[in-house]
Amino acid sequence: MTLQNHYDCFVDLGIAMKQLSQKQDSTHFTFTDFDAVMQRAYNENNWLTKENILLAIGNLAEMLQAENLQKWIARYPTLKNEHPQKTVGLIFAGNIPLVGFHDLLTGLIAGHRIVAKLSSKDRILTQWLRQMLIAYNPEYRDMIVFTEGQISGFDAVIATGSDSSAQYFERYFAKVPHIIRRNRNAVAILSGNETKNELDGLADDIFSFFGLGCRNVSKLYIPENYDITNLKPHFSRYEHILHHHKYTNNFEYRRVIFLMNKVAHTDFGFVLLKEDNGLVSPPGIIYYEYYSNRKTLDFNLDLIKDRLQVIVSKEHYNFGTTQKPALWDYADAVDTLDFLLNL
Repeated sequence: MTLQNHYDCFVDLGIAMKQLSQKQDSTHFTFTDFDAVMQRAYNENNWLTKENILLAIGNLAEMLQAENLQKWIARYPTLKNEHPQKTVGLIFAGNIPLVGFHDLLTGLIAGHRIVAKLSSKDRILTQWLRQMLIAYNPEYRDMIVFTEGQISGFDAVIATGSDSSAQYFERYFAKVPHIIRRNRNAVAILSGNETKNELDGLADDIFSFFGLGCRNVSKLYIPENYDITNLKPHFSRYEHILHHHKYTNNFEYRRVIFLMNKVAHTDFGFVLLKEDNGLVSPPGIIYYEYYSNRKTLDFNLDLIKDRLQVIVSKEHYNFGTTQKPALWDYADAVDTLDFLLNL
């Protein structure tokens, strides 16, 4: 397949995703068919609600707009050259819907064949994605191979997992070129001068996908004397999150533990805010920490940059956009396409 073939296919896919995200029929799939796919995905993993699946494909549709693909491709002049096709092994995470999409897209744009190990948490949607691609170009049938077992026959690997699984991946794939991703999280720095729209956006950064993505904000840094309860009006439009039984179970469990152990916290009724030095807060909890000197905070965050996926602030990533990355916003700041073009 030529670069133009790939480009045309993904532009068409983006259009279809936008239509489906708006509950409209697309060229090859009716929304009724897609609704059944979403129901099957939810039945296998209750964190994958229809609302979140529609949000995910809507975000991907925006990513795949023609002008975005053109801008991304233009950054890599050698893409137009003929490259030897390699087989790239992908190991997908399953924490949010279609979280492995960008790796799949990048591998195909680079002209490689994909052998991917599916996550049991997101296999239904990922298999549906393959069907969509084949519908737009049948050549993808041989270029994309999915398995739920071990992958083999690869020339390079991109694997995403936890810190513990990453140690295993490092050993297992040591002899081939690889990118191994570990746990990362997003944090937000508040100055106290944020606008209403920025704080509303912060709510999206925290609560979209139940906060399970590596780009979801799990920790707030706030200035001394900042009243944390000021955030409640901006977060309250996510109160409906309590309708989800898994989230509610987590929230209620944490609240009981806090009350029994007399742990200081602020209860918004649907999320708990706790002053804590940790970065990774569990579902139902947001950690926060006060700072007195911004330069010192920036210095300290730079020391742990390998644990951070995104920093949200007036000077960094825009509020409300963490789950809407551009094609060139690479995970862990590692240029995946450059890696694949130089195999």
